[in-house]
Amino acid sequence: MMLNSAATRTELFERQLCVLDKICWTLTRSLDLNPSLDEVLKILHNEAEMKNGLIALKDYEMEHLFISAVHSDSDEVQRAKGAARYQQGEGLVGSILKSQSSLVLPNLANEPRFMDRLELFELSLPFIGVPVKDHKGEVVGVLAAQPTSDPERFLAEECRFLNMIANLLAQLLRLLGEVENQQQQLTDERDELRRRVRGKFGFENLMVGHTPTMVRMFEQIRRVSKWDTTVLLRGESGTGKELVASAIHYNSPRAHNSFIRLNCAALPENLLESELFGHEKGAFTGATRTRQGRFEQADKGTLFLDEIGEISPMFQAKLLRVLQEGEFERVGGNKTISVQVRIVAATNRNLEQEVRDGHFREDLYYRLNIMPINLPPLRERIEDVPELVTFLLDKIGKSQGRPLDISNNAVRKLMTHAWPGNVRELENTLERASIMAEEGVIDESDFSFNSAELMGGNYTPMASQVAPQIAPPVTHLPKEESFAEFSASGDDPDMDERRQVIAALEQAGWVQAKAARLLNMTPRQIAYRIQTMNIEVRKL
Repeated sequence: MMLNSAATRTELFERQLCVLDKICWTLTRSLDLNPSLDEVLKILHNEAEMKNGLIALKDYEMEHLFISAVHSDSDEVQRAKGAARYQQGEGLVGSILKSQSSLVLPNLANEPRFMDRLELFELSLPFIGVPVKDHKGEVVGVLAAQPTSDPERFLAEECRFLNMIANLLAQLLRLLGEVENQQQQLTDERDELRRRVRGKFGFENLMVGHTPTMVRMFEQIRRVSKWDTTVLLRGESGTGKELVASAIHYNSPRAHNSFIRLNCAALPENLLESELFGHEKGAFTGATRTRQGRFEQADKGTLFLDEIGEISPMFQAKLLRVLQEGEFERVGGNKTISVQVRIVAATNRNLEQEVRDGHFREDLYYRLNIMPINLPPLRERIEDVPELVTFLLDKIGKSQGRPLDISNNAVRKLMTHAWPGNVRELENTLERASIMAEEGVIDESDFSFNSAELMGGNYTPMASQVAPQIAPPVTHLPKEESFAEFSASGDDPDMDERRQVIAALEQAGWVQAKAARLLNMTPRQIAYRIQTMNIEVRKL
């Protein structure tokens, strides 16, 4: 509607009200600044009869204004807007920045401050420029345009109208600033969490141990982390399979994406399918909404399937398709979903025997067993116990907020344990002992073992907890060197074990391999004890 000289203020206000409604809707539907500013100037041109619009925003580092948006039919003006800058007091736009007040010019042609840098404005039309101020009253930008309807009668009203729009723009800039700050905080927190996670699951925290078996395992982990190869972690419970899986992910190219865990033994088959593949709304009783499964959550990342040997043969077929094709359907759905997921699986079962017995699919076995990594039980690397104790005490001490230490006798006692629970049991044992050690120094009297037999001890584990013993009593010793006699002599807490080792060596003719078999030890374990207990080996 074009206002002529007979138009009333009421008609002008009605038009401005409609324009304000459209601009408010425009500014609230998107947080993308530049498109929103362009749309505001377009509305002013088409709906408010205010052409040649310009919005300049303040650059706080350079203390000048740069052109953020213009509305013109000229492509040259659009290309030039990014290069235009205005210092304080420079031209009409710079004058508004300096004075922090509105500027109304009935005749632009007679204004000496007009620089016409963008070749945007028409000399025959008036000019209105208003400051955009933040909540502190500081100018953060300038809004300018040229009214085309009855310019001589309604300049004051049009200036007030532009000030209203400038206030809306100020609110948008404030909101965007808060969103940007929050996003920066979230980014900083994310980066900090990533640094912590990388530190927690870094190779330096995983590579505790120096035995040849562990060194080979560490090298395997380091190499496989670089690729997307499927990994099968094999080892007893408590050997650290989940820790290794985490280290593989967080040291891989997928580290910035999700690491999703699922214990396959913790869920029945019907729930396992929904948990892995997700379900559609109404797929079953209680499915009140569509839910993503673990495969979707792990897309572009890593999925750790613990206890993979526990899943049923029927579900193994469903899992095989996903591993081969990278496709599946949610429960109750018919839409095929494609994902790119790296699989790290773990089991403590003998999968080869499970395949021979028909309990595990052979094709799934070969699909999972691309890169097997065997995690040795702690009893096979007993030489690593002192190093593990140091590492775990540092970890426990940080959680308790105090330094922790351990006596040599306590370390030697830990090295006589069978450790059926492996590193997990060792950590739990140390944590219990640290609670008993009020002064922060753990002694052998602070230990309580719940699940395995000490060398020379009388504790008998339950059938489900039986593990290979490191040194059970030797029953075929010479009569004059019985264990009863050894136990009754000496105040040295290590004397019983030392005499056991000597007695076994005597009976074996000082052949260490034979003595190790008598004590149910490995040759490496008995050699370690000979060294640490200062046993002089006899030459027969």
